[in-house]
Amino acid sequence: MQEVLSLPQARRIALAAQGLDKVRPAGPVTARAVGRTFARLQLVQIDSVNVLSRSHYLPFFSRLGNYDRSILQRMAGTHPRRMMEYWAHEASFIRPDHFQDLVLWQSRKWVGAHAMDPELRSGVAARVLEALAAGRPMTAAELTVRLGHVEDMQQDNWGWNWNVVKRVLEHLFEAGLISASSRTESFERRYTLTARVLPERPDDDSGAAANADTGQDQAAALVRLIDAAARAHGIGTLRCFADYFRTPMRASAVAVEHLVNAGRLRPVTVRGWNKPVYRHAEAKLPRAATGRALLSPFDSLVFERRRLEDLFGFHYRIEIYTPEPKRRFGYYVLPFLLRDGIVARVDLKADRANGLLLARAAHAEPGAPDDTAVELAAELQLMAEWLQLDGVIVSPKGDLAPALADAVSKAGGGVSALREQA
Repeated sequence: MQEVLSLPQARRIALAAQGLDKVRPAGPVTARAVGRTFARLQLVQIDSVNVLSRSHYLPFFSRLGNYDRSILQRMAGTHPRRMMEYWAHEASFIRPDHFQDLVLWQSRKWVGAHAMDPELRSGVAARVLEALAAGRPMTAAELTVRLGHVEDMQQDNWGWNWNVVKRVLEHLFEAGLISASSRTESFERRYTLTARVLPERPDDDSGAAANADTGQDQAAALVRLIDAAARAHGIGTLRCFADYFRTPMRASAVAVEHLVNAGRLRPVTVRGWNKPVYRHAEAKLPRAATGRALLSPFDSLVFERRRLEDLFGFHYRIEIYTPEPKRRFGYYVLPFLLRDGIVARVDLKADRANGLLLARAAHAEPGAPDDTAVELAAELQLMAEWLQLDGVIVSPKGDLAPALADAVSKAGGGVSALREQA
């Protein structure tokens, strides 16, 4: 007989799996705590938008509070590496033990040089690999200078107007032959051979297909990825699990069936969630959720928007690419989680020149609890401290803004006021 759960119970399972169900621990955040959080999440998405903070830093703030961001740089840049870049949900930091499995299943051919003339691509790839083998990690711009201009006669305003060298670099990155050694201050990848990032990986140039030919089991790899995704979710649907690492639905369904037969996933019924739902065997059901967090638009809890609506009743769309007059809530809007509900959303910007965290709009969700503004004010002040900003400014846009400004003012924390943005 299937276990029957309520939506609040399912929410608590999901929050516990993501490390968002409890009040943050007091005291300094250790590197071990950051590492445990990353191991729980399996991946963090990378995005170049820096209006508040780089997106991969925010999930750790959401779960740990004021932590030292250099911990992540060490995790991604020292040996043995505890995180590395590759394609997952999107461009992401992943756990290195997922790398080979993801190389077998990721297909981002539109990103690289698959449509390029094969002879040109092979020639540039050989020169890129030779240059990286002989020297230090380099950016695409540095490699372009090293190799000289390469003309692609078939170039037709493709993609982001990348040049030939950049396209070939991304082709080799997708194939798993090169990786990111680090990032520059302007967030450009410094490329190097994957064998230097993962020294235990054989240094060959045969790519993912050869790995499969020499015994890599794609089905087993997908089972491992779906199991990891299900652990990160705690509870979810096939679509939830497949979306986490962006694996094909049909093949992921076979992996889910395998995990059900192995006892790793259990079909459950969730009242109000009218889809086939599975609970991971390791998923915990807390008696209550007591956490509080601002969530990045790229946080793994909000990856799958339909799951967010089904589970939390929260409709969310990022509006970065929406023309300003058509935006409903703002440019860089973070959902605000309080206990077991997403109760508000706030449009944030770090005004680094003036040392201020700007809440450019604040909106409450229907039925938001009475302490929403007070709790959100405390979270904003914690974020300002983490970002080394002197205070919080609340603009009057949004139904929550007056109460939020009042709460920020009463709590103290440097500059705080309800005022129009300049």
